[in-house]
Amino acid sequence: MDTSAEEVQGIVEEALPNTLFRVSLPSGEILLTYLAGKMRLHRIKVLVGDKVMVKLDPYGGKGRITRRL
Repeated sequence: MDTSAEEVQGIVEEALPNTLFRVSLPSGEILLTYLAGKMRLHRIKVLVGDKVMVKLDPYGGKGRITRRL
């Protein structure tokens, strides 16, 4: 497991096909994110307006939703 990735809190703005989401971060940035494997495995639903924890990709681009708050 990579522990160097930063985790931030965000709000789901839009739900896209194939468990992709647009999440707005506190910095004002809108990030394309996907659902983590454990959340898919346990069938945790994420809806528009939910607060979520996002693990940022160290190279930029996408993030991974790891927790629904």
